[in-house]
Amino acid sequence: MSRRDDIIDHHIMHPLEDSEAAVEKALFSMRLPVILLCLLATVFLGWKATQMDVDASFEKMIPANHPYIANFLEHRKDLTGLGNSLRIAVETTEGDIFTAEFQEKLKQISDEVFFINGIDRSGLKSIWSPNVRWTEVTEEGFVGGTVIPKTWDGSESSLQQLRTNVLKSGTIGSLVANDMKSAMILAPLYSVDPQTGLPIDYQKLSRNIEHLVRDKYQTDTIKIHVTGFAKVVGDLIEGAVQVAIFFIVALGITLVLLYLYSRCWRSTLIPLLCSVVAVIWQQGLLQSLGFGLDPYSMLVPFLVFAIAVSHGVQVVNRIAQETGAGQDKVTAARLAFRALYIPGFIALFSDGLGFVTLMIIDIAVIQDLAISASVGVATIVLTNLVLLPVLLSYSGVNGKTEPEEKPGQQNDKAWSLLARFTEPKAASIAILLAVGAFALGSYYSQNLKIGDLDAGAPELRADSRYNKDNAFITENYSTSTDVFVVMAKTADAQCVSYETLASIERFQWHMESAPGVQSVVSMVDVAKRGIVGMNEGSLKWATLLPNQYVLNAATSGKHVPPGMINSACNLVPVVIFLDDHKAETLTGVVAFAKDYIQQNPDTAVEFKLAAGNAGVEAATNMVIESAQYEMLAWVYGVVSLLCFVTFRSWRTVVCIIAPLALTSVLCQALMTMLGIGVKVATLPVIALGVGIGVDYGIYIYSRLESFLKQGFNLNQAYYLTLKSTGKAVAFTGLTLGIGVATWAWSPIKFQADMGILLTFMFVWNMLGALILLPALARLLLKKQSRTRNDKTSHNTRALV
Repeated sequence: MSRRDDIIDHHIMHPLEDSEAAVEKALFSMRLPVILLCLLATVFLGWKATQMDVDASFEKMIPANHPYIANFLEHRKDLTGLGNSLRIAVETTEGDIFTAEFQEKLKQISDEVFFINGIDRSGLKSIWSPNVRWTEVTEEGFVGGTVIPKTWDGSESSLQQLRTNVLKSGTIGSLVANDMKSAMILAPLYSVDPQTGLPIDYQKLSRNIEHLVRDKYQTDTIKIHVTGFAKVVGDLIEGAVQVAIFFIVALGITLVLLYLYSRCWRSTLIPLLCSVVAVIWQQGLLQSLGFGLDPYSMLVPFLVFAIAVSHGVQVVNRIAQETGAGQDKVTAARLAFRALYIPGFIALFSDGLGFVTLMIIDIAVIQDLAISASVGVATIVLTNLVLLPVLLSYSGVNGKTEPEEKPGQQNDKAWSLLARFTEPKAASIAILLAVGAFALGSYYSQNLKIGDLDAGAPELRADSRYNKDNAFITENYSTSTDVFVVMAKTADAQCVSYETLASIERFQWHMESAPGVQSVVSMVDVAKRGIVGMNEGSLKWATLLPNQYVLNAATSGKHVPPGMINSACNLVPVVIFLDDHKAETLTGVVAFAKDYIQQNPDTAVEFKLAAGNAGVEAATNMVIESAQYEMLAWVYGVVSLLCFVTFRSWRTVVCIIAPLALTSVLCQALMTMLGIGVKVATLPVIALGVGIGVDYGIYIYSRLESFLKQGFNLNQAYYLTLKSTGKAVAFTGLTLGIGVATWAWSPIKFQADMGILLTFMFVWNMLGALILLPALARLLLKKQSRTRNDKTSHNTRALV
């Protein structure tokens, strides 16, 4: 055995302070009550976890306090069909929609949708609904009626009349496809179930659409396409089963790798058991606090499991070392607890505070995620820092976790190679490479986009059924699924005055030239169509006339589509249909609208942004853009402050935080390269990565510091750290990275994106802690420490 291995054998444990010993004695004096109490808590919280409901709502996905959203919510009742709604396109693959068979199917589907719980029946539109009408002007004046003839009987004459009515109704491109091979059902949704007073259950609503509409009516000749926020959420919730499968796969991978690492079933199963218990407690506590499970917090249980495994490996590793040094299983567990509970608690406290900083983002679903992750971290303190060592004090751990290493063997060479990063030359190279990587990452991350970068629902794969449905509607209808609404507010009863309509017309003309805009519709179009009708259909009259009597006649009667004005006649929605809801499209549309409003102040009309799904997303992007760097500042500020209070050295803070900062910048660059935008699903990833990565640095530095205090020089101390804590960090980083890497094959795209990003952060945080941290320690150690280290540098090189 080498001299260096003698050092490891004789100095692997150092006496700890009396305060740490007191906590350890108190805990291990009541081991059995602790286990029984944890068992009871697991049974109770496990029962509570089984009662957790899915809690996904449109309101939780939006920044409720943003001015745009405040405007939307203020006038929500007046914006029929322009908020949260479903669009159901019924397509025929044989001929067009003007057949008795197709119309009978469309009627049945319209009736079926009408009675689905959660649908706002007063606002439902289809060519079969009585609020969709046709109008024309005859010698006797305006005439009109419902699109479906009152004499409908499915005969050829009825079908011909239907075709004529459709052409007169102005619904082609909105409720009837441009090629007349499909028809649309627009179904606005309630936010709260009027029968129960509870939020709409999107999972149940989505299932009803599938079972009562798609499964029931879709055939070889009838195809049904459904889009809308509720359907996206429903599909994501249905994908929860697959999320659970990936969780089980990750659990299996961790089980195998942990056994290969420890070669002991006791030290494999018990840490995994405690990590699963942490997840059970988390879910049970959340249900007790009134929280549910939404599509974006479904992945938090795995993150809790990952953090728990990380700390559990440290405990197992330390107990194995003590057992290998000759301690009995109880003493080994007590000594391991003494050594790890302070750095472990600090690391978990840092995790929790890092997650809490997500609360500054004014989006309820992210705030719920922050609470969920923080509660999970709190449970880990009890399950993996308290319960785990107590259980292992009964079962014991195989002390021979790895074969005895001779000088020159592979593992010895690996530790020796990593230990060289404490030497001046290797440390300088590592720091220069890190600075270069930071600069390169900063350059590429400048192009990081906010919001969605793909059409359709980017949370789902491009070839998912939802995105195929969305593509069908976009290609076949003039009114796209991406709607941006500007609300024109006037004085009461002035919504159709000439001044109001003229102002709206100028704004509408301006917005029609904005990049990404397909078309713009408002009450102006209704007025012009009415004026044309009153003048024998001559398109020469397609203009606003400064005659209020004419305007009143043109905008009165049943031929005005619902939702174009409100009952108080003080709000006119300007509906802007977009090519897509990509971040750059929304940014351009908002800039166009704001530019016009600022340069054309109007006392008669106040243009208020914004409603519609695209308007809501534009507001969400703004909140995320302003909050992302504020969030990072808080995350790093809180974690840095905690590290400083713990270690009382700014040098230590730099050593721990700098590798995390490098990983964050490189993660942003990776997002840019992969075309992943910063949005609700991806914004928390960097904060979560920092929270998990700081554990590595705290464990390594606390162990390194303990060896330095014993008189070892930096190179020796770091080699000893690698042989103990370092190998556990390396194992944890690789294991968790492999576990989440399997998410890349998930059919849910945002899970796949999170898997790629978390894998990157797990591995790079691990490498940063093992390589960059010691290099920074070499650079930043206090002068007196450097002097002491230099006295033994010759012996260090000999040992390496």
